Amino acid sequence: MLISHDYPPNQIQKARPMAAKIIFDGECNLCNGIVGRLFTQLAGEQTSFIPFQSPEGQHLLAEHGFDLDRLDTVILIDDQGLHLHSTGLLRMLSLSDQWRPVASILLTVPRPLRDSFYKLAAKNRTRLFGSSNQCSIQLSAIDH
Repeated sequence: MLISHDYPPNQIQKARPMAAKIIFDGECNLCNGIVGRLFTQLAGEQTSFIPFQSPEGQHLLAEHGFDLDRLDTVILIDDQGLHLHSTGLLRMLSLSDQWRPVASILLTVPRPLRDSFYKLAAKNRTRLFGSSNQCSIQLSAIDH
């Protein structure tokens, strides 16, 4: 398993040989908001948005050795590996033309500093933004 944490901003490219898979917490309102907004910006792109609670999400978590009951990070899987925490989020945002410049700049911040902010937000996301009993994004609309 290749786990990557950092790539220089100049390696974030629009063209991707492998479709990106984004595994997220489908019951987290913050996660659903970010993924829903990104989905509208990536219409027509080869990107899969997968709630970790779904059968496909559970399969991917098991395949990569993650806990099946909870997810404390967004996971992006692409042709360059598996990306977690702030790097996963920033690489996910970099898929969008709108967010790529911001993501490129933030990737220059040292990973330990980025990850400390990411983990603080992840720890408090449901307390601050709430949660639902199911993914609020139309899954049939996401599969593209």
